[in-house]
Amino acid sequence: MVSRSRSATYARRRKRRMAAVVHDLTAAQWDGLVAAWAGCAYCGAEGRALQKDCMLPISRGGRYTLLNVVPACGSCNASKCNLELTTWMRLKRMDERGFWERQTAIVRDLAPPVAP
Repeated sequence: MVSRSRSATYARRRKRRMAAVVHDLTAAQWDGLVAAWAGCAYCGAEGRALQKDCMLPISRGGRYTLLNVVPACGSCNASKCNLELTTWMRLKRMDERGFWERQTAIVRDLAPPVAP
């Protein structure tokens, strides 16, 4: 019998979830998000490597789109794990309203224009 590690099992599950949905975040949009946030979207840390964090985790049906991804430092991304964003922000006592107002403004600025 083949022994499989827990991390290998989770990696296979994630790979299946990732393949099951369409991810439409472009490199240009990611660069725009990083520039607009100018650091971690959650804690504001600057000068750290940033990761793509899905506000609605992939394990809960999220995907990599302009509306769902923000730049996060490794610490915030790991702390959030697969919690929903509002739950995590309330646990950490973060400014939820301020985050959503800024997120909305940034996405509005980066979204491609809609044809009439």
